[in-house]
Amino acid sequence: MLKLNFCFQVMGRVGFKFPIFLTLIHYVTSWLLLAIFKTLSILPVAPPSRTTPFSSIFSLGAVMAFASGLANTSLKHNSVGFYQMAKIAVTPTIVSAEFILFRKTISFNKVLALAVVSAGVAIATVTDVEFNVFGALIAIAWIVPSAINKILWSNLQQQANWTALALMWKTTPVTIFFLLALMPWLDPPGVLLFQWDFNNTTAILISALLGFLLQWSGALALGATSATSHVVLGQFKTCVILLGGYLIFNSDPGFVSICGALAALCGMSVYTSLNLQKSQDNVSMQLPKQSLPTLKPKATNEESVESDVEDTTNPTTAV
Repeated sequence: MLKLNFCFQVMGRVGFKFPIFLTLIHYVTSWLLLAIFKTLSILPVAPPSRTTPFSSIFSLGAVMAFASGLANTSLKHNSVGFYQMAKIAVTPTIVSAEFILFRKTISFNKVLALAVVSAGVAIATVTDVEFNVFGALIAIAWIVPSAINKILWSNLQQQANWTALALMWKTTPVTIFFLLALMPWLDPPGVLLFQWDFNNTTAILISALLGFLLQWSGALALGATSATSHVVLGQFKTCVILLGGYLIFNSDPGFVSICGALAALCGMSVYTSLNLQKSQDNVSMQLPKQSLPTLKPKATNEESVESDVEDTTNPTTAV
């Protein structure tokens, strides 16, 4: 939400009408910071290259360029409300994509919980829906790359043992390449004619720094959770900001928006409870079953007497 507001301010109040170039500045700044981390030996070591094919790194970098670039382009041509509505559609897209790619299914109770979350967030946040045809097409085109981006980030970190910073270091050059290819198609001409004074440049650089920090935190969250849980976490943040503004700063989002945020929080609680229950079941199934030692039953007095009698009636002859 913070990055969304700051990018919207940069393109609105600052008047920077070049969303792809703004995204490019963000990723170039991230790459320079990661290069400094690598020089200072802060950057974690990446897994061996043979464990992750280059096609996976290349695909993630390309998808990330489309997800980030189209998101800022959608913000330029649409209202925040329409952007939020497109963002809600990412959740069912992730569920569908994970089923198509990995045959991963979720329970019916989770589907209901996610439906309540999506409906509540839509009621709470989608107030002004303004868009044009080009902006709507950009928003629709952004949904699938955004979902695939989260799925790939989560899988590579959890299954290939990548850390967030190491994966950012490997994928950022690919993302920069694709953003350079997208600029002539989606950005208007005249970026060099923009008024690059101190205030405007500072605002753009601050947005780039925030973009790096939020990308890092988002990657850490995707490494610890699933793609769907990451989207739910972002929606939780949105609802908390809305309710916090109402309770602390006396803002008035409206009764309907408050009810929507509360309904979304209830759905999130149910979804979290179902995830915790599933994780506990998985842990209990993975615990090794301890085999108890088999004890021979003690012979009764009658059995011992009978054996003694058999021994005396059937003597063995020594040769």
